[in-house]
Amino acid sequence: MLQRIQTLHLLVVSALSGVMFFLPLMWFANEGDQVYMTALKLLVADVAIGSTPIYLPILIGAATLLPLVTLFLFKRRMLQIRLCAVEAVLLVGILAMEAMLYFGPQNSLDAGALQPASFAPVAALLFLWLAARAIFRDELLVRSLDRIR
Repeated sequence: MLQRIQTLHLLVVSALSGVMFFLPLMWFANEGDQVYMTALKLLVADVAIGSTPIYLPILIGAATLLPLVTLFLFKRRMLQIRLCAVEAVLLVGILAMEAMLYFGPQNSLDAGALQPASFAPVAALLFLWLAARAIFRDELLVRSLDRIR
């Protein structure tokens, strides 16, 4: 299990998804204050002033746990590939939610910028594609060996 490269790729996907809980995703300037948005709350000078929609932490939590679950299904490679597809949908959902929060109705804010943690789903999608490709190659190898017997 640990000797397979897709295990490392799935661990990186889980780590990249998990880091979004702890680092700021974006910041906005509002009347001289800098408002930072994390996955759970809005912060002004390290004081919580509000919360983000509940869907964002749920998506991030699911995107963090699903690769870990996928790791332990190493004997069922086709299910692993399907779960990688589900994970890709979750990561695209996180990107869509971030876009809605950044470009959405809070246009009363003066300026804003995305933080590096908001690009973690893009990097996670790359590693997820690498993991799915390696899982598929393993499946082809096992099928070719079954054919020889």
